[in-house]
Amino acid sequence: MNLTHAECRMPTADWLSRMRYLTTAMVFMAAGAGLHGLATQQKPAPGGYIVEHDADVAKAEPGTHNGGGETVGYSFFKSVPNLKLVFRKRALKPGSGIGLHEQREDEIYYVLSGTGTMTLDGKSVDITPGTAVLTRTGSSHSLKQTGRDDLVIMINYEVAPKSAK
Repeated sequence: MNLTHAECRMPTADWLSRMRYLTTAMVFMAAGAGLHGLATQQKPAPGGYIVEHDADVAKAEPGTHNGGGETVGYSFFKSVPNLKLVFRKRALKPGSGIGLHEQREDEIYYVLSGTGTMTLDGKSVDITPGTAVLTRTGSSHSLKQTGRDDLVIMINYEVAPKSAK
């Protein structure tokens, strides 16, 4: 079937304006329905909290990764199911250390007190209170306590969460 130009109706400016208005109205109605759905959802139950103290989690351990010497490890929240964050404190006694090892995940060290020397991919860096070090996956590092006082650090990294037993 062939139509002549006279038989074809081209949309008018008025018709196009109405279609734009209708489309805009439908978009806002859909968005409003989505926002209404969010607003009427019940608030999830509070997640709760856990408090742990140094004295309850302290454990005398040798320097990790064959670093030697005496340390005290504080593995906070290690028994909490579905927690992806490892949050540890470690006090390295004079002469102790964390042996050289390759990092399997991003790990953050933060110095609370004392002094030490960290070897990062073969480069020695002195660390003091307030120093933060991010070791990336595939890097290698070690840490040696220096000075008379314990070197106290925080260590944080993510792991696959343990499920509840």
